[in-house]
Amino acid sequence: MDADDLDYRARTLTGCIPPRLVARLLELGHEREVEFQAGRGEWFCALEWARLLKNRGRQEQALQVLAPYVATNWWPATQAGAELLEGSGRAEEAIALSRPYAEAGDRLALAFFARLLARHGRSGEAFMLLRAGIQDWFLAQCLVDVAETAGLDEEAAALLEARAKAAAPACADPDCDNLRMEPSNAVGLLASIRERQGRIEEAIALLHTREVTSVNGRDQLADLLARHDRSTELRAYAASEYHGHAVQRLAEVLEERGDVEGAIAAYRTFGATPSGMWHVAVPLSELLVRHGRSDEAIELLRVLTEHDAEDWLVHTLCTLYADHGRSQEALAHLDAIKARGDGKEYWDLFRMRLPLMADCGLLDEAIEQTRAHPEGDTWYAAWALSDMLDKAGRAEEADAVLAQHPEVNSSLRAERLIDLGRIQDAVRLLQQPISKPATPAWDGAYSTEPPF
Repeated sequence: MDADDLDYRARTLTGCIPPRLVARLLELGHEREVEFQAGRGEWFCALEWARLLKNRGRQEQALQVLAPYVATNWWPATQAGAELLEGSGRAEEAIALSRPYAEAGDRLALAFFARLLARHGRSGEAFMLLRAGIQDWFLAQCLVDVAETAGLDEEAAALLEARAKAAAPACADPDCDNLRMEPSNAVGLLASIRERQGRIEEAIALLHTREVTSVNGRDQLADLLARHDRSTELRAYAASEYHGHAVQRLAEVLEERGDVEGAIAAYRTFGATPSGMWHVAVPLSELLVRHGRSDEAIELLRVLTEHDAEDWLVHTLCTLYADHGRSQEALAHLDAIKARGDGKEYWDLFRMRLPLMADCGLLDEAIEQTRAHPEGDTWYAAWALSDMLDKAGRAEEADAVLAQHPEVNSSLRAERLIDLGRIQDAVRLLQQPISKPATPAWDGAYSTEPPF
């Protein structure tokens, strides 16, 4: 085994048995195949087999499974080995195993190593290792977490304040007032420290200075205000925050208190602003469904998508229709959208028809319509067509459709073969030799061809 090859296969999920199919093999009782492949360089098989052995109390055998991978000096394997050692009560061995990678500067290894130290009473040492990487948002987050257990909150705050003050203009454009801050999350992390120190006003003031208010659909200021029962401030902030994440937090608080009508009203008030409903339609519909008001949820999304058929909202609507036994109405809605588009229906909308047609007993018609669609011979249409053929009991045809696009559909085809009991055929397909594409030097021009 070679570290570079392992890394490429693991990152691209090519030339290997991916985690989803390892889980499928185990689910169907093919433990011996997973064990065998673990010994032949299949990383995800080795990882899962080692976990199974550990759970059965066979830690030494689990370590032996990982040993050849760890010997390549590939960090993910070393991390798995260190986690196994720690979980077996051998923390010092885990620390010794992972230390060289952390000291070599690998950021993932450094963060793992620091947290490992902190879990075993060595938070101060972890803090000192991390402080040199304070400009990296990932390491800065780790440093703030470690600082709490090390009793070094004020030291971490001083480091972050210095970085925030050092923020520089993001570009040379005099009209651009954006700042480049390293780490980019310095303000949010500093606010986290102030909050846990009980300095709530300072934390709130800091969060009001952010340029980016939401990360992964959550707003740190809204969450802070909710935690400290500052409902009036949360309501005021929700009225001014553009993305709708603050009003979502407000609605969550109101629902938790049993004020469902208040939560619905908060969403509808925000939704009355220009483009506001586009931001909150999905969480509002989910709230309505949770409280037995699915008809209102469906009507909300139906009206919203009647003239602006954004595919993500149409998909939510079609799912709601189907979940409540109204697939025929969903098809009628899609028909109306298609009619407004002069009879044309691009793939992302068309594919929403297929499970609905299956629900209505129109599986054969769905198959024929997919074949006739202008994009019906593409690799992505093959996924949907294969699914429907499989549901119709036409497994060989389903496999043949995927075989027409071997460069992109090998994983899905292998899953079909596994379900058919053709394990060796599936493994051979997944383990076909791969050629790593050469990355040409960028000439400054952006491609207009997918993938973008």
